[in-house]
Amino acid sequence: MALTGRTALLAALGSLPVGILAPSWTGMLAVNAPLSLAILCDYVLAAPVRTLQFTRSGDTSVRLGDGAEVQLTVTNPSNRRLRAHLRDAWPPSSWHSGTEQAASRHMLTVPAGERRRLTTVLRPTRRGDRHAERVTVRSYGPLGLAARQGNHRVPWTVRVLPPFTSRKHLPSRLARLRELDGRTSVLIRGQGTEFDSLRDYVPGDDTRSIDWRATARQTTVAVRTWRPERDRHILVVLDTGRTSAGRVGDVPRLDAAMDAALLLTALASRAGDRVDLLAYDRRIRAQVQGRSGGDLLPALVNALAPLEPELVETDARGLSAAALTSAPRRSLIVLLTSLDAAPIEEGLLPVLPQLTQRHTVLVASVADPHIQQMSTSRGTIDAVYEAAAGTQAQAQRRRTAEQLQRHGVTVVDATPDNLAPALADAYLALKAAGRL
Repeated sequence: MALTGRTALLAALGSLPVGILAPSWTGMLAVNAPLSLAILCDYVLAAPVRTLQFTRSGDTSVRLGDGAEVQLTVTNPSNRRLRAHLRDAWPPSSWHSGTEQAASRHMLTVPAGERRRLTTVLRPTRRGDRHAERVTVRSYGPLGLAARQGNHRVPWTVRVLPPFTSRKHLPSRLARLRELDGRTSVLIRGQGTEFDSLRDYVPGDDTRSIDWRATARQTTVAVRTWRPERDRHILVVLDTGRTSAGRVGDVPRLDAAMDAALLLTALASRAGDRVDLLAYDRRIRAQVQGRSGGDLLPALVNALAPLEPELVETDARGLSAAALTSAPRRSLIVLLTSLDAAPIEEGLLPVLPQLTQRHTVLVASVADPHIQQMSTSRGTIDAVYEAAAGTQAQAQRRRTAEQLQRHGVTVVDATPDNLAPALADAYLALKAAGRL
């Protein structure tokens, strides 16, 4: 049973004159006995909450930053009218701060034997799966003095997908891709190129590209043109170890790496290449293999949505073994990890020759824009010390990148906003150079 504010107000108003004029237990009983009887009757007349029936429907997934609508249908099988306050509880990260109370609480009236539908609008602030908690119903009597209260479990899950904010860069990269994939063919044959077509010779063309057999069959000189090969294999490896948990700007490093992986996947799939995903720290956390066409990006997004950083040191040898297993033939391995000196020197560098011997390796890392700001600070003693620390950190990252480059690795080091387009540009550059 739950008592309302109206009950407390009536009890106070009834007790006040008794306490002032004739304070006695008899007077108090004379006032409170009818009120207690009214409360009991009101409780009995309130619609029962245990027999209520609930069903859910609505959105099962939403992109981070957008809103999701989840409908809750309340059926009243009793013979009494339901007047109730209802709370549809979800985890705190299902709403922006301060909006939970307005979004999750509802007032409803359901006549006997009827049903009503309520809509709860979620605006999640984090990726992952959001599971519905308890539905709490407080059913009031006709006098509004007392209420029945009970809880119900009505399961529902909304998966919050990565926002993919870098998709705005996709049209410009696709335009550059169209210049590489045969619409603008080249005369130089190299590794990673395939035959495109024949065309007439024009002054200035490389004579080594002349096709003498085709020339002999026609009256004009013909030259061969080439284009970058398609159907290359790309393995995107996400390091989900402790370094991916660090926040850079407003997002964790892992979220920025996911955004870059999604842009690269969308671009590479349009280029006709095959893309697989591997998320690893000490074991495989997520894996997408064998998807193509329109199924690839949704599968990747769903695999990344519940992924969270693990506060453990990444097992570089295990990561290398898992990558080699996932890419048995020559591939482009894109490793999204940190450029911190210790994890690279003690973990990745010893196993790097196993990867570079068979594959083309690209390492992409999220740089902290605050370090750049620190390195330009001046004016006070504290600012000068910050500038020295920032400059030292930048120099250490450059030395680590140079160590990787000496092993034949392409390195992309950019801030969260620039990492995705920079990684896409590096992929296009490798494709244009025929290194895939």
